[in-house]
Amino acid sequence: MSAATAPAPTITDHEAEQVARANASSSAPVVFVHGLWLLPSSWERWAAFFEEAGYVAVTPGWPDDPATVEEARANPEVFAGKGIGEIADYQEGIIRRLERKPVVIGHSFGGLLTMILAGRGLAAASVAISPAPFRGVLPLPISALRAASAALRNPANWNRAVPLSFEQFRYSFANAVDEDEAKELYLGYSVAGPGEPLFQAAAANFNPWSEAKVDTKNPERGPMLIVSADTDHTVPWAIANASYKKQQKNEGATEIVKMKGRGHALTIDKGWREVAETALAFVRRFA
Repeated sequence: MSAATAPAPTITDHEAEQVARANASSSAPVVFVHGLWLLPSSWERWAAFFEEAGYVAVTPGWPDDPATVEEARANPEVFAGKGIGEIADYQEGIIRRLERKPVVIGHSFGGLLTMILAGRGLAAASVAISPAPFRGVLPLPISALRAASAALRNPANWNRAVPLSFEQFRYSFANAVDEDEAKELYLGYSVAGPGEPLFQAAAANFNPWSEAKVDTKNPERGPMLIVSADTDHTVPWAIANASYKKQQKNEGATEIVKMKGRGHALTIDKGWREVAETALAFVRRFA
């Protein structure tokens, strides 16, 4: 992998340890990119699953991510002021420390970041799960607007950390699970997130310089799978399918699957393994 032209951002000791472990391994690395309102801990079961399958996992955070959900709730303002470009560059800095080009798997805004990173030629293969929309993706279903309204309803939230209430989480993430599981997921995973990425994605089609932009034509993009959840309020099928149609123009393999009876929490709810198995089956074909 070529060296970055700009100085690599400073990463955490934990991330540096994961990179060193991956570089010392003979296994192919898999980088898991979390989305808005979650932390790297949301990938713990996936990381173990992929390691059992013979890969080595790397679970980086976004810049300044707290180590735990408890720390994040005690200090939510640390999330404020992070934009898509800064987060993508941070992830790139970690990937460029790896000696082998990794598989990249991301969910929600992590799915958008996965597409950005793949578009920079940094992924051996990629899986974008319920990916947030990028410039050129036109559908904007009412449910997606409602899910994003937690931040978008107040312009001042651009520079703020925005938490989700349980009711907002229930609608945006946990609509396809029962009440008890929804509460368990909310308490176990939900943290505040920066408002800026939501505003950037919402305005992407009106801003030619938007950071919510993906190079879908780069021949170095690699194979890509897009995973959609059929009852997802936050990233409905219309958005995922429009992203697929844009990515399909790439010369690399591009596929899409729809998971039945699933919502936006498909990577963390009790059915996570089915999604992980779908991703693994695709990855095994290419990396």
